[in-house]
Formats: sequence, C-alpha cells, structure tokens
Amino acid sequence: MTGPVLGITGILLFLLAWELTPRLGIVQERFLPPASTVLKTLVDYLGQPAFWGDVGETMLAWTIGLGVSVVSAVILGLLIGSSSFLSKATYTTIEFLRPIPSVALIPLAVLLLGVKIESSLLLIIYASFWQVLLQVLYGVADVDPVADNTARSYGLGLFARARYVVWPTVLPYLMTGIRLASAVALILAITAELVIGSPGLGYQIALTQSGGAVPEMYALIVATGVIGIIINLVMRFLERKLLSWHSSIRSEVVA
Repeated sequence: MTGPVLGITGILLFLLAWELTPRLGIVQERFLPPASTVLKTLVDYLGQPAFWGDVGETMLAWTIGLGVSVVSAVILGLLIGSSSFLSKATYTTIEFLRPIPSVALIPLAVLLLGVKIESSLLLIIYASFWQVLLQVLYGVADVDPVADNTARSYGLGLFARARYVVWPTVLPYLMTGIRLASAVALILAITAELVIGSPGLGYQIALTQSGGAVPEMYALIVATGVIGIIINLVMRFLERKLLSWHSSIRSEVVA
C-alpha cells in the first residue's frame, strides 16, 4: 500500500470510529455528533457565502502575517548570520524572546490594537517570525567555508557570494521554516479569532459553541483542519519545485 492509500485508509478508520462512538452511546450525541452529521453540516456550509467570507478573513490574516514574518526573518537572519558580532550581540535577546508564547501577548494586542485583524497579525507575526529566523540562521551557519573562501579568491563580491554561495545553502532551511511557520500562522489566526473575537472562522466557532450549535461547531473545526491540510500540501509542493536540485528531494523522488 502506498503512502496516499494508507493516509486515506487512516482517515476513513478515524471517521468510522467517530461515527460509531456516539451511535453506540460511548459519548452522548449532544456532545459529539456522528461524523455523518458533521460532514453534512460542513457541506451545507460550503454553499453559504458567509462561510466563505469567514474563510477569507482567516486566510487574509494568515497571508499577511506569514508574508511579513518571512520577509523580515529572511532579511534579519541573513544580516545576523553573516556577522559574528551581530550573532553574539543578539543571541541572548533571541533566546529570551523566542520561548514567550504568542497567546501571552493577547492582552497586549487587545490593549494596543483592539479586537481587529491587527491584533491577530501581531500574534501571527510574532509566532511565525521565530520559526523562519532560526532556520535562516542555521542555514547561514551551515555555509561551507571552503566554498566561501573560494568565491572570495575568485573576486566575487558580497552580493554575488550571497547569491551563489549563501542562498543555495540557506534555501532548504528557509523552506522548512516557511512550512513550519505556515502551520503556526494558521493556529495563531484561529486562536486569535477565538479569544480576541476578530472576524474569521475562529470567531464563528466561538459563536456556535456559545449558542449550543454543536454540529455547526464541529463542522467549522473540521473546516480549519482541511485548510491546514491544504496549506501543508501546497507548501510541500512548492518545496519540491524549488528544491528539485537538492539531495533530500531527489532521494524522495527515487524512493
């Protein structure tokens, strides 16, 4: 059985277990509706413009937050990683700020920006930034000094060395960071909408929960999971396209 077949089989077994759990009375249906009921509700949602509006709000925050975090992390990572002085000067600061949970910034975000998309962006950018920055720093540190010295001996300038020596080494690390950051950005987007109340799927999940619309709540939760799967598949596709020359991707193709 191939990987995709195993994956689909796992999903079907999970849905079967979900369907049987409330049907057999293990969990009351008012707390956990059967999978068929939830999937039917999700299909009904797909025909509602309001649902797609909520999806658009969530994906807008995800896109802006991820884009800002990636650009800023790449620029700062290349600058810091290329300078031993900056690496030593910022090491303690990075290690202090990185472990702070983004959700701990929710009171600050609400106080400064209110219950708007800007609050969600603050949390998304903060959480995603570190995922990309650390990978870029690892990539710069992994540059082969022999290759760098060879480029210097051939008279390549700073930007030429960055393009032909540093960037090919950093790119695999960067793509890993972006893939990790894309998942983190979605998690923080939904979390911010749930807690802060900014528009999006998370806010609708909170509304359905408070209103006792349990099947609708589960349907929205499943929708966020499907979006996460789609994002991961897209990121893996881009990673394979951009790193088709890299040994890790070639080994996957051969396997």
